[in-house]
Amino acid sequence: MKNTVSICDFGAKADGKLQTANIQAAIDHVFLQGGGVVVVPTGVYLTGGIRLRSNITLYIEKNAVLKGVRDPEEYFGYLHDDVEPLGAHQITDADYVGLWTIHGETEYDETDSRYRFKRIPGSRWNNAIIRAIDAENVKIIGEEGSVIDGDNCYDEIGEEGYRGPHAICFFGVKNVDLCGYTVKNSANWAHNMLFCKNITAKNIKVEAGHDGFDAAVCKNVSITDSEFYTGDDCIAGFGNTNVLVDRCILNSACSAFRFGGTNVLIKRCRAFAPGKYSFRGSLSKEEKIAGVVAESTRNNMLSFFTYYADFSVPIPDEPGNIVIEDCEICGADRFLHYNFSGNEIWQRYRPLKNITFKNIHAEGIAMPMTLYGTESNKIELTMENVFINMRQGSAAKELIRGCHYSRITIDRVQIDAFEGECLIRSKAGEDIDIKNVVCDLPQESYISHTTEDFVIKVI
Repeated sequence: MKNTVSICDFGAKADGKLQTANIQAAIDHVFLQGGGVVVVPTGVYLTGGIRLRSNITLYIEKNAVLKGVRDPEEYFGYLHDDVEPLGAHQITDADYVGLWTIHGETEYDETDSRYRFKRIPGSRWNNAIIRAIDAENVKIIGEEGSVIDGDNCYDEIGEEGYRGPHAICFFGVKNVDLCGYTVKNSANWAHNMLFCKNITAKNIKVEAGHDGFDAAVCKNVSITDSEFYTGDDCIAGFGNTNVLVDRCILNSACSAFRFGGTNVLIKRCRAFAPGKYSFRGSLSKEEKIAGVVAESTRNNMLSFFTYYADFSVPIPDEPGNIVIEDCEICGADRFLHYNFSGNEIWQRYRPLKNITFKNIHAEGIAMPMTLYGTESNKIELTMENVFINMRQGSAAKELIRGCHYSRITIDRVQIDAFEGECLIRSKAGEDIDIKNVVCDLPQESYISHTTEDFVIKVI
């Protein structure tokens, strides 16, 4: 293949010593030749942050491992990049800001300096084992057994006082192809895609670490035939347009989806608990420093689908037309968590117009669905051909807790083992259409109106 080189041609060795400069030299050589393939042969190669460039395919051979070094200061190579130097406007020393500490926003402010850590590519928070910035036609292709290993790199000045670099971070990249590899023990998110277009991810796997796949302000995203066994949310992000998630396995002790977007289709996925791994924040400081893998101690999943929309990045299109169909869910506390009551930092920016569930089989649900819109932006929920089995011992008094919605449509829904008082408890008397329901409640108990304020649990 034209312009195909091995990182070993540029001095890289699987000898336990840092190979960042040698790997980067191979990438830069191919880039300056107009593009091509950079091969990572079988073996374990220790590396800090490397930067992919336009028209480059990083090809990771069978049983080859790119292993991130556990020193977080080794991920700033882009600051000294002579091939494609970043401008001053692309670099910031802004630290991560805990979004849960920020209150009072009422509208998006692109000049808000608190979010520069995320909005600027050259930031500590955006560091990664593999970076790409303002590039196009970039691929990471792995053979069987290929691994990108974050080794749970500890960073005491990183997010939450311990998170290190992401495994992969692409910022402003067009035409992305990801296939065949496994990400293990990512020190922060396994994939962080910001302001990208045309992303195809197929047959990838994530084990442990934090979020599996995050996309924010991305267009045309396809994630298919992939597996996520994550310590945090499996698939997350918001501000995205035209998204497909198909035939994926989602295993988490947090949420299968914490997601927002426009024209989102999720289908033929299986989400289940108990999670194989726990959230790494549950570890002691000593365990985090040591890079301990957080084996799961929780038997449930917090939520199958939680909506996501904060002020850290813009949301260009009105969120809506989210369709979830032909999916299996097992062991999630919540089926749906949508909460614009104002007390949840992750749901304060642009509300969701509508969401639809079709052909869903859900076992072991424990809590009511939360459907709390705003007076000016009411949400529509549709449920068609849905089976829900409530978890033994569930104290849920209603299936859906609704407020400020434009319409709820329930058609061909069966609820088993439900010992609650009503299907829908609603503060506002908006439009409700219920038909073809199978449950133990009498029909006159399907809807209950209340004038009391709801207490919405934040998860």
